[in-house]
Amino acid sequence: MLIYEEQKQRLTAFEAELKDLKDALNLDEVNTQLAELERKQSEEGFWDNVENSQKVLKKASHLKDTIKGYESLINAYDDTLVLIEMADEEEDESLIDEVKSGVEKFISNYENMRLATLLSGEYDANNAILTFHAGAGGTEAQDWNEMLVRMYTRWAERHGFTAKTLDYLDGDDAGLKSAVVLVEGVNAYGYLKGEMGVHRLVRVSPFDSSGRRHTSFASLEVMPEINDDVEVDINPEDLRIDTYRSSGAGGQHVNKTSSAIRITHIPTGIVVACQNERSQHQNRDQAMKMLKSKLLEIKEREHLDKIEDIKGVQKEIAWGSQIRSYVFMPYTLAKDHRTNFENGNINAVMDGDLDGFINAYLKAKSKGEI
Repeated sequence: MLIYEEQKQRLTAFEAELKDLKDALNLDEVNTQLAELERKQSEEGFWDNVENSQKVLKKASHLKDTIKGYESLINAYDDTLVLIEMADEEEDESLIDEVKSGVEKFISNYENMRLATLLSGEYDANNAILTFHAGAGGTEAQDWNEMLVRMYTRWAERHGFTAKTLDYLDGDDAGLKSAVVLVEGVNAYGYLKGEMGVHRLVRVSPFDSSGRRHTSFASLEVMPEINDDVEVDINPEDLRIDTYRSSGAGGQHVNKTSSAIRITHIPTGIVVACQNERSQHQNRDQAMKMLKSKLLEIKEREHLDKIEDIKGVQKEIAWGSQIRSYVFMPYTLAKDHRTNFENGNINAVMDGDLDGFINAYLKAKSKGEI
């Protein structure tokens, strides 16, 4: 049957790509690394060092997922091909929808795994620290900022990542003036690094009694969370550390003690804060990790030799240089201005359906188009 022949051609067109993907994933080396990590786990005293053992287990789990993911892709290819050939031979029209669904699912999984091979940057595999700031416009911009926090939190949940709010400052009447969210998961930074920039909203404001259309802006900064084994030399004399009372919904303990920490790096003016953890010590450790991540990100981006070469906080993004627009009125559309990828289902986008935008950016970046 013609329909089955067409689906078979769509599927078998990926036969060569599957072989290329295996090479790109470097599965032989992955298996070698996994064997070495499993050998370490059997060494005497391995479990005595909890921190090191957790790192080894996490790396081994990531390697296993890579192997399992490719094997599942191959199995899906073989199973779908068998189903197509069987349905075609028996001219069974009742399997058309199942065949189409199988081919589409295979292609989607292939594309996702292929994109993962593009995440080869030094920190791509790390967790991501997202910092949100409302632009000018008062309540309207602060509400938009909170909507963005929710959108990326939903994206993280869709991918099995953990999103944890480290710090936030409530808006005057609604929304958030600022927020810091840690997204934990393998390749979180690699996927989210292209989301850094200004995000623009056009809608009829719910805060305007006249029902007028408003344009609002919020900025997103994305940094990799730096692991403890990465050395970042910071002079303690360059730091001003302040404590303050947490404002979050962390219960009576949080609100009664000055457990929140704000660290200012005096030479650059960079300020980081954390109020999520239950103790001042934990908040201080997390804030220092954020500061190191920020300084290292600037150092790498500006190709500087050392931290001391950073002259001050750089304005990475400016109002008007938006990377993406979200239009709610008079039509609905989310459009990325770098790749021209767009999605007319604005509700789905605000619920975390960002893969199209992220994938388009990674593809264009790998081709040197942006």
